[in-house]
Amino acid sequence: MKNSDDLNSLEIRRKQASIIANTGRKIGYSIFFLSLIIFAIGLTVEFTNLVATTLVALLIAGSVVLAPSILLHYAVRGAEKDEREQNR
Repeated sequence: MKNSDDLNSLEIRRKQASIIANTGRKIGYSIFFLSLIIFAIGLTVEFTNLVATTLVALLIAGSVVLAPSILLHYAVRGAEKDEREQNR
């Protein structure tokens, strides 16, 4: 009985980690896309210090959000793959 509860708990935690990873990846890629748009606007209108500062802040924020999300995504995928191989 306890083994079944452990498996359900593990499955729930893995699903939560997957949701967090997917949300983080969407947010991170959106931040990078926004920085690309601001860069294009800065090139076409006027590239001021405000544009440069905003770009740096967005690139740092995107990296802080995206890097752990990608790692968590690969960790979840690896755990799912390992579980499939063990259940053969």
